[in-house]
Amino acid sequence: MGFSILSAMTFLPMAGAILILLVQALTKGQTGEDAQDNRIMYAGLVFSVATFLVSLVVFFGFDHSALGYQFVEEVPWYAGIQYKLGIDGMSILLILLTTFLTPIALIASIGSIKHRITEYVAAFLILETFMIGVFCSLDLVVFYVFFEAGLIPMFIIIGVWGGADKFYASFKFFLYTLFGSLFMLAAVVYMYLAAGTSDIMVLETVQFDPGVQTWLWLAFFASFAVKLPMWPVHTWLPDAHVQAPTAGSVILAAVLLKMGGYGMLRFSLPMFPDASLLFQPFVFTISVIAIVYASLVAWRQTDMKKLIAYSSVAHMGFVTLGIFSFTEIGVQGAVYQMISHGLISAALFLIVGVVYDRMHTREISAYGGLVKKMPIYASLFMLFAMANVGLPGTSGFVGELLTMVGTFQASTWAAAGAALGVILSAVYMLTLYRRVVFGPITNPALEGIKEINTKELITLVPLAAGTIILGIMPNLIFDITRGSTLHALARLAGG
Repeated sequence: MGFSILSAMTFLPMAGAILILLVQALTKGQTGEDAQDNRIMYAGLVFSVATFLVSLVVFFGFDHSALGYQFVEEVPWYAGIQYKLGIDGMSILLILLTTFLTPIALIASIGSIKHRITEYVAAFLILETFMIGVFCSLDLVVFYVFFEAGLIPMFIIIGVWGGADKFYASFKFFLYTLFGSLFMLAAVVYMYLAAGTSDIMVLETVQFDPGVQTWLWLAFFASFAVKLPMWPVHTWLPDAHVQAPTAGSVILAAVLLKMGGYGMLRFSLPMFPDASLLFQPFVFTISVIAIVYASLVAWRQTDMKKLIAYSSVAHMGFVTLGIFSFTEIGVQGAVYQMISHGLISAALFLIVGVVYDRMHTREISAYGGLVKKMPIYASLFMLFAMANVGLPGTSGFVGELLTMVGTFQASTWAAAGAALGVILSAVYMLTLYRRVVFGPITNPALEGIKEINTKELITLVPLAAGTIILGIMPNLIFDITRGSTLHALARLAGG
């Protein structure tokens, strides 16, 4: 097996969490609480940055021109189940997104989280391990363990450090996603018993009966649709975002939602090709409904976080349209959209967090005229708002364009619905920006509001750079994901 760099990258954050918890337990009461909290937050940041550096080593060691999985490592476990990891072009980019955003989320938490710092940092590091594990897993059972385990730290993050209705939001998030995944568990058990293995690479070559594929596809889709989330099982997401701390919303929107799209590309298309073709019209229908409905609901929101949450539902509709277009350009666009949305949504939640930390409200009506007091903030806000709309020159434009082009080749009406969603996204984002940034200052409390600070710039500038660079040079993504895209489409008739 050689040096297990994927295992090292996967479990480094968890090792950091365990070490932090042990040190905190051994030194409790020996130093000032504030000093200890600061050291813990910075220690967590060190482990997350170290994980990012390891992921860079993996990324630069990844052969972009080669097909198939790389850095494969496997250890037999029991009766055809094995601990098996490996990556392709799609998974390495999602891993890099995860390891890039986790340090940013922890930096954003400095000064914002006031209590139980040790447990907070540990929860984020453990969550990072589970997220990386999802994108590395090449065994169905191992994938399911990582996929479900990620619910626990996010449930804790929302339930302990969330807002006034945190318990309701955290339990709703947990129960929705757990319930959807129970169907996938049943399908995993069936596939293991039928094939005698849970090896993903082997299962991709198994030809299940078309009737069986239908039920297996539905079972997996139930889990991925909730995770993404798709209409009408999306209602947990706005509540979770509104109640979660800023860093929790960043990771939830930027990474956890992408597990749904990743699962569809990793399992639904290659393992159940007949069922995927059968359900294409169904997926197109609910995707278009999600895009239009969520955009209209976003337009009427009074809470900035809830508006961005519904925006995420709409943008994930583009992902599912691209995936089920069964065209190379559509699937490439879907993967690109997942990466792009990860950067843009993370930035928008951080943008909201900046003013929330100062004003302790997310109500749009409480703001107005911020450009007069916070011109740098207003400039960054404009960049990310335009990227969310899909302005050419930003990463948001490329993802939406390619998914619509791919969808148009499969269904003109679905592409027309997606185009309507693009128009509506401009309506609600520009309305939000106008009401928050422009106009007179009507709230006296805004007179003393301070400009964005260095810590906040450290979190937002890298995201701004990524949004622009990927918008100008999209081949940075396409050159890496082409192999995994073709692999996902290989078993689809006419794909």
